[in-house]
Amino acid sequence: MSVYTGPVFEMARQQFNIIADHIGMPEGERDRMLYPKRAVTVAVPIHRDDGSTAVFQGYRVQHHLTLGPTKGGTRFSRTVDLGEIAALAIWMSWKCALAGLPYGGAKGGVTVDPLALSPRELEALSRRYMQEMIPFVGPHTDVMAPDMGTNEQVMAWFMDTYSAYQGKTVTEIVTGKPVASGGTVGRREATGRGVVHLVRRAAEAIQLNPLGATAIVQGFGNVGAITARELAQQGVKVIGVSDHTGCLFDRRGLPVAEMERYAAQHRGLAGFSAEAAADPETLLTQPCDILVPAALERVIDAGVARKLSCRILAEGANGPTTPEADEVLRERGDIYVLPDLLCNSGGVIVSYFEWVQDLQQLFWEENEVNERLGQLLDRAFHLMSTRAAHDGVSNRIAAMAIGVEKVFAAKRLRGLFP
Repeated sequence: MSVYTGPVFEMARQQFNIIADHIGMPEGERDRMLYPKRAVTVAVPIHRDDGSTAVFQGYRVQHHLTLGPTKGGTRFSRTVDLGEIAALAIWMSWKCALAGLPYGGAKGGVTVDPLALSPRELEALSRRYMQEMIPFVGPHTDVMAPDMGTNEQVMAWFMDTYSAYQGKTVTEIVTGKPVASGGTVGRREATGRGVVHLVRRAAEAIQLNPLGATAIVQGFGNVGAITARELAQQGVKVIGVSDHTGCLFDRRGLPVAEMERYAAQHRGLAGFSAEAAADPETLLTQPCDILVPAALERVIDAGVARKLSCRILAEGANGPTTPEADEVLRERGDIYVLPDLLCNSGGVIVSYFEWVQDLQQLFWEENEVNERLGQLLDRAFHLMSTRAAHDGVSNRIAAMAIGVEKVFAAKRLRGLFP
């Protein structure tokens, strides 16, 4: 029996077992590698604006601390549960190892619809959640970051709450903060920029000219919007986008900059254009050169995978493709997959840069941040591509194998204490 249940955790378990079989990991070592070191559940009570008290469920999962402190985002979403958070923490472990970062994976969240909260209620929820986490986190234990439903402002509240209890400013407790509060330039754009950087590498691999290529982006939050903007700046024609409020599609191309401004003002794409309104259920399977799922987990199942009509699948979201869909893609062999472990790692890489800068109190210029980001992404891309060709496996299996092997080797060298 396990406390970790649900389809997202089962997907993470299934993926891990595939990798463990591939690298020949002994059966007796697998549970120690898979199951998180620590899981915390807390009640998060707040006063609502109407005078009532509401209690929300909060979580934090730390997968392993073998290579350093754990690192991972905190999401505020109605779908958050312990199994989902654990799966995301596990994926973050392999992601950090692939990128060469001195972290284990972590993830946190609160089961809440953040759009249903007033600004004051959101601040109260953020501060109380961090207050409940103080015994379990720290700059050398577990470093938080933003995720779905949270942002720079929430990270500033997290940092301020933790600092108040420490009696001093501790900027390095979270990353993804505003630059004015100890954040780094380039962090907000890092995930989207990383996606586009790797799309360029994939395009080179399949000899696709980005100039005039077409792209569809599912999800128009921080990752999806910046990915769409960066793709457009590279000469790619963005023909489809969607978010939780609406879907737009136009083969002539969409005005990305205008959509960004509209979504920021109206908290979504709904109502932007009646002419370009489309069915979100069919967006992923529309013909395009570059498809970027940048929203939720498990949106590409085997049925969707059979209908995909893209040349590059760039996974901006965590876990958007099920193992069954992976098998379909492997059999097809006509789509270049940039797996999530690599494709969306730009965010945690620049979060690492932010943490380092906060610890040293020495900050970099944005061109240095972006240059270092590109270097780490290129190294990880080369490792994945070389391993995939050598082993004759998919990019996902290659990327995960590199990450799992690194953590496994570190655990074996450190031993089991006591």
